[in-house]
Amino acid sequence: MANMIDIKKQYRTRDGREVRIYAIDGGRSKNEIHGATLEQDAGWCIAFWDCIGEWDKSKYNSDLDLIEVKPRIKQTLWINIYNNYQSISSTEKFAKNKADCGILARVKVDIDVEEGEGL
Repeated sequence: MANMIDIKKQYRTRDGREVRIYAIDGGRSKNEIHGATLEQDAGWCIAFWDCIGEWDKSKYNSDLDLIEVKPRIKQTLWINIYNNYQSISSTEKFAKNKADCGILARVKVDIDVEEGEGL
């Protein structure tokens, strides 16, 4: 089976521990992925996963399974709200300048999502 883990990507464990991946070609066994997890009291501890990032095949969704960490999108938008439409701006100043008469409200929206969320 081909590796589904990409050494160039960042991962964490299902329960949120930081992960370092050292190798993805550790043989064709259940320990193909070599790395370490950051443990609260012990520091970096060696860990192994199979080629799809599962730590223990006997457990469905093990706490130590690998989960890709996707980049976060953080942005503030300003929305001018009218009866029949809305207009979106990247700054409050631009939203104010763009406002037409009949505006009902101007709303600030802070976005902080993982890339691909909601698609």
